[in-house]
Amino acid sequence: MAHSMPRLFPRRTCQQFTSFTKFSSPLPRNFRPQFQSRGVGKRSYATGEKGPNPTPGQSPFKIWPFVAITLMGSGAYALMVRSRVDMAPPSQQLPAPKKDTPTFNPSKVTVLFVLGGPGAGKGTQCANLVRDYNFTHLSAGDLLRAEQEREGSEFGDLIKEYIRDGKIVPMEVTVQLLENAMQDVVSKTEGGKGKFLIDGFPRKMDQALKFEETVCPSKFVLFFDCPEEEMQRRLLERGKTSGRSDDNAESIKKRFKTFVETSMPVVDYFEGQGRVVKVVATKTPEGVYKETRGRLEERLGKNF
Repeated sequence: MAHSMPRLFPRRTCQQFTSFTKFSSPLPRNFRPQFQSRGVGKRSYATGEKGPNPTPGQSPFKIWPFVAITLMGSGAYALMVRSRVDMAPPSQQLPAPKKDTPTFNPSKVTVLFVLGGPGAGKGTQCANLVRDYNFTHLSAGDLLRAEQEREGSEFGDLIKEYIRDGKIVPMEVTVQLLENAMQDVVSKTEGGKGKFLIDGFPRKMDQALKFEETVCPSKFVLFFDCPEEEMQRRLLERGKTSGRSDDNAESIKKRFKTFVETSMPVVDYFEGQGRVVKVVATKTPEGVYKETRGRLEERLGKNF
């Protein structure tokens, strides 16, 4: 006889565990099931901002490590460039070695600086003194012009540019050329003696001080004083046959300006020390030489 099974759970309880729920009406077409978020991490935007309203456009990573690396790389590159600059060839200069005493002893070597504006007649009077008193005439300008034409000279173009523009060639170049020329003469004389007329030098105070400090102290400056108008007339006349690139009107004006601004202070400096012999250079070459001899004999004696 069949017995009916006891109902262990009421129908309503069983309905709570059923997998599907009956809907009283058909599902709508646009139905989308809703799922509850279960601890999904918040989305990170390119800004690195956090929170409900992040701003796009920034990196989520910290940028300071990249800045530090960039700075370190830049510093290393700068050091590399500086080291290469330090190894670069030296500029166009001819530095003389540092000395505690001058190269030549003034008791054995006599140096007279010969100054005057361009066209004052320095070269003419120096030639007369060489003939009569056995001086060695060193023209700073001639040495520079010879150096610029010397094949293989590393200073040729530099000297040429300065002379063309009426500017003063760097001191190191001129002083070293003069010292080399003096050394050639003194090395061939008995007892290492010599007498030098250094024409057209020093043209600046630093040249004068450097030469007397490292090469040889001078006795005094032989200064040929001549007006600018007369010097210009002489230079233009000389330019017709001299072939010199600076014997033209434009270069002459620059040379006059340079002489007044840079060389006259040298004359004033030595005059303040009582070391200037001034000769008026407006006379004929013969008249100027007669005065020159008289003034030098007064200063150095008749047998200088």
